[in-house]
Amino acid sequence: MKILIIQTAFIGDAILATALAEKLHRFYPKATIDFVLRKGNESLLQAHPFIRKIHIWDKKKGKYFNLWRILKAIRQEQYDQVINCQRFAASGLLTVFSGAKQTVGFDKNPLSLLFSKRIKHQIGAGQSRFGLHYIHEIDRNLALIDHLTDTSPERPKLYPSPQDTEKAQELANGKPYICIAPTSVWFTKQWPARHWIALINTFPADQTVFLLGAPSDWDACGHIAQATQRTNIVNLAGKISLITSAALMQKAEMNYVNDSAPLHLASAMNAPVTAIFCSTVPEFGFTPLSDNQAIWQNNQNLPCRPCGLHGYKACPKGHFACAEVKEG
Repeated sequence: MKILIIQTAFIGDAILATALAEKLHRFYPKATIDFVLRKGNESLLQAHPFIRKIHIWDKKKGKYFNLWRILKAIRQEQYDQVINCQRFAASGLLTVFSGAKQTVGFDKNPLSLLFSKRIKHQIGAGQSRFGLHYIHEIDRNLALIDHLTDTSPERPKLYPSPQDTEKAQELANGKPYICIAPTSVWFTKQWPARHWIALINTFPADQTVFLLGAPSDWDACGHIAQATQRTNIVNLAGKISLITSAALMQKAEMNYVNDSAPLHLASAMNAPVTAIFCSTVPEFGFTPLSDNQAIWQNNQNLPCRPCGLHGYKACPKGHFACAEVKEG
């Protein structure tokens, strides 16, 4: 059987979609599993043992030309199953015109009436296969393949290469350490720098602190590092790859993250994690799944929280009270 999974959203979404590959491989160990990913996310899955091919969609340069190119490549593969994790028209086009024997996607996709199977997309309270009181994003994704497998849970998983693992070990240098990913694309998802600085100053002196992020996060991480009272704090923003970051997080004493992609890196490595939710809420279904995990959030029942599913570049109310999360 040849299977294609479509997930061309952001980093965290791509990570969570790996749960599909894990479960499909468990049920169909001889199946061919391919992915369609947004350009920039492909490095996460390059060493994945269950994934044969990655179709890369460059959305920034020649977006629709590249969409057509990918569609032609998909049709040539003659997939048996196409599983669409997204709710947008472009992914619906890839699904409908894939030529696959069977197609499945969410009912909120504008082209879902043309899919072989339409699955209800549910956010909020519901029966989670992970024992939560709300539907997790992976519950939503796994529902797309229940007809091919069963209703059991499956976690996402990443596979750093030996080189990535070796790099992480070199950075750790055999000493205890903590990882912090203090930034987010969205301002209202990002715990303010002053809180990160206060938290870091409470850590034991013998623990190294690694600050993780993209190249664009270098300055923000540098500001936090300079404002702390520590000498053993290392700004790695933009200095190591996402998959190396995942390998580093796996052996950390604890990883502190916002509601953002590093949270899902931790889940995929079963790494200890504390996730901090500001404007968003756990009930949206993007919480950590690690064995050792905690959630910090503002418990004041603010009438304006949550203000949106993805966050904003500024607090709509101007006070950003949801970011006043108490440590621990």
